[in-house]
Amino acid sequence: MNSSVIDSFVKDLTTHGEILQSHLGEITQAVLTDILSEIEARLEKEEEDFKKSRKVYNILVEALQNLYHHTETHSESVLKNGDNIKTAVYYLGRKGGEYNILVANYLTLDYIPTLKARLDKINNLDKEGLRSYYKEVLNNGQYSVHGGGGLGMIDIARKSGNKLDYDFSNLNTDYGIFTLKIKI
Repeated sequence: MNSSVIDSFVKDLTTHGEILQSHLGEITQAVLTDILSEIEARLEKEEEDFKKSRKVYNILVEALQNLYHHTETHSESVLKNGDNIKTAVYYLGRKGGEYNILVANYLTLDYIPTLKARLDKINNLDKEGLRSYYKEVLNNGQYSVHGGGGLGMIDIARKSGNKLDYDFSNLNTDYGIFTLKIKI
């Protein structure tokens, strides 16, 4: 999966910080479990601030579950670049006391306007607005096929305390790459 956003993220971390964990490929339940177990143990061992390590872990769970749920709905199609449409990218790094997460996956171009509108709505809310929106989505009973109804992105914004830094890039006439960067 090639994207200037991903390349820039990796270059910045390797130059000014460190990459703690990464994955390129399909996110299966087994891969998800392995990634989370490994990083939970590493955070417990290395991070002195328990509250921060829990925050990083919980945000990571949301971000990786998003990848898992949104790539599992794709068929086994292979793109012209040779990637399976289910291919996803994940990086966790640390730079200057901040943790940085990047997740990216392929998506159909027709889904971009809906996702962009949802992300923009989340980014336009303050802390109290996010709390209210979370409750509204939770109580409206309109859950997606993945069960969350969009709660994951709201939760990431709430827990990180930062705006969602996202990007869409077109790959071809049918597919694009969605990239989400999270600072904690």
